[in-house]
Amino acid sequence: MDVIELASGPARASLALHGAELLRWSVGGTPLLWDKDQTFWDGTAPILFPLVGWTRGGQARVFGQTYSLGLHGFARSMTFSPGVITPDRVRLTLSSSAESLRLYPFAFWLCVGYRLAKDSLTTTLTVKNRGEGPMPYACGLHPGFRWPFAGGEPKDYQISFAAQEDPLTPGISRQGLFQAPRRFVPLNGRGLALKPELFAEEALCFLNARSRGLRFEHKDGAAIAIETSNFNHFALWSKAGASFLAIESWTGHGDPEDFQGDLFEKPSMRILAPGAVAHHVARYSFIAPPSG
Repeated sequence: MDVIELASGPARASLALHGAELLRWSVGGTPLLWDKDQTFWDGTAPILFPLVGWTRGGQARVFGQTYSLGLHGFARSMTFSPGVITPDRVRLTLSSSAESLRLYPFAFWLCVGYRLAKDSLTTTLTVKNRGEGPMPYACGLHPGFRWPFAGGEPKDYQISFAAQEDPLTPGISRQGLFQAPRRFVPLNGRGLALKPELFAEEALCFLNARSRGLRFEHKDGAAIAIETSNFNHFALWSKAGASFLAIESWTGHGDPEDFQGDLFEKPSMRILAPGAVAHHVARYSFIAPPSG
């Protein structure tokens, strides 16, 4: 059993044990996740853990030692174990192992839960520190939605944030590191008109976002609405010529260009006490266009 299928009324979802990655999500026959094309990107909706973003040189320092931790951590490349499975929900788990300890010297338990409803999908990340000392971590969700998902052209779509966001976002170096010079994003109130050129210089990262939700909208009223809990950053990303828009929810972010410290000192890392548990949730809802 490498792929698990979920169903709830008109909704369908498929997810892989490898990386606990969502592969497909559709409502009423309308596919909402993009069809993976490795020419552009080899993912559909990877789980990010125990890091988000790039580290300097693909390495992280912990307790004076250097560990190989590349883009978005390692959970997306590991095989999860199936837990509870019902027709409309599943929980997949990953625990620290000899392999993970070579990359990240902390005992952890990560559970990825998916719950499908007739017009929504809820993803929950549960992180537990199984060690005897504090544990730094970051996690995130990285779904790539079809763009366009309701017909028309890419320019027929916009992002509507729940609150007014800062139009100045971090620049990103060729090595994926966050730069001090800011990049201006042409927000119009709470809205952002989408066009491929926005992503010519990498992702747009709205750090410490005021919004806990947003809508990915077509001009006819169709939308994918996202509501989050215990994520503090949003990122938008696409690639030239590709038919996806990744709408990412993060607790942490990539290394700043001038950062050379320990993971415990890295900006936006969460520190989990021994035995403590943290939950991070995102609910994705499909809103069909008005009839008539």
